[in-house]
Amino acid sequence: MNDISRRRLLGTAGAVGAGGLVVGAAGGAAAHAAAESAPATALTSVGSTEVAFHSSGKTTRSAHQAGIITPAQSTGYLIAFDLAAGAGRAQAAALLRRWSASTQRMMAGEPTGDDTGIALDAGPSSLTVTFGFGQSFFSRTGLTAQRPTQLDPLPDFSSDHLDAKRSNGDLWVQIGANDPLVAFHALRALQNEAGSAARVRWQMNGFNRSPGATAKPMTVRNLMGQVDGTGNPKPSDSDFDRRIFVPAGGGKGAGAQPEWMAGGSYAVVRRIRMLLDDWEKLPLGKQEQVIGRRKKDGAPLTGGTETTAMNLTKVGPDGKFVIPDNAHARISAPEQNGGAALLRRTFSYHDGIGQDGTPDAGLLFVCWQADPAQGFVPVQRKLDRGDALSTFIRHESSGLFAVPGAAGPGEYVGQRLLEGH
Repeated sequence: MNDISRRRLLGTAGAVGAGGLVVGAAGGAAAHAAAESAPATALTSVGSTEVAFHSSGKTTRSAHQAGIITPAQSTGYLIAFDLAAGAGRAQAAALLRRWSASTQRMMAGEPTGDDTGIALDAGPSSLTVTFGFGQSFFSRTGLTAQRPTQLDPLPDFSSDHLDAKRSNGDLWVQIGANDPLVAFHALRALQNEAGSAARVRWQMNGFNRSPGATAKPMTVRNLMGQVDGTGNPKPSDSDFDRRIFVPAGGGKGAGAQPEWMAGGSYAVVRRIRMLLDDWEKLPLGKQEQVIGRRKKDGAPLTGGTETTAMNLTKVGPDGKFVIPDNAHARISAPEQNGGAALLRRTFSYHDGIGQDGTPDAGLLFVCWQADPAQGFVPVQRKLDRGDALSTFIRHESSGLFAVPGAAGPGEYVGQRLLEGH
């Protein structure tokens, strides 16, 4: 089975279903034989979609790792690893080499060298695996001189209730796929291949709406029921690359970045718990006042559709702003933050019910920018000073990671950092 690409459906489900279930050892053998000989059948669009791992070098956009501007998938894992005691630059390079080789195969819908068989009959399912480095990685590997100043620790915020054990880390991995088994297969492969070089520091499991679940593509909703990500910068924007990705040459002046980060970006990762019991007690109108947008379609309270620009100066009959002073959408708007912009790419999470009976659920917030000091930090500082939503959320973990550009053909992710100095 290992020499058969996962991109091939085996075409046996319909035949077995028509004649009833086959049970017992003989039935299992017959099904296996049928799978070996059956012709390939077409995958649905969800299963067949493949995202490239390597940079083609043909376009500026291909210089970025997958999983940044790739549409958010229905299943996601965020994992941080710490290098093992005694592991350094050589062990880190070998690990990234192993991870990159396996990821390239998995993203193409092919089995890994020591495949577990979890997803052999699935297609690529838009699998992406994205790798990043935390601040501590550079001292562990003797590469402190190559650490970007953009990785300086984030400032403290009054809304933080951070768990250090679920924050930061030497290495960060983001996995996304539109099939849960494909995503889990990638997770297990990378965890197993870490071997003695690194150990898991923390892991977070997320989800989104499945592709095709709505009549037309829509902005995702979070667990508060709100359309989430309406104000995202778009790849078609003329300044999108400048805001989200590190330019070739690293830029100039005080904010110049090392060359190995060309085509890369910085991921801020926050586990944000939503106090859903409190939120759900609010009447719909109050919820919309907190956010500044209509719940049903994400349109601003000043009218129009989801993509209509907010009229931040419009007042109602009572003389007050239609979009309140402390509404989340108003405070986080780029025009309210000196043009600061970040690309949100989030997953929801639910980790069960606490002893007090409240759900441990919320948002795995991941945002991307060329420089956190010009993206996440100014926006979060503004939110920290008076966002109406802050009453209903709690930031419980945090991380900041440098995510280099995509590996070129024959390269592994991070090779320009680990072998270039």
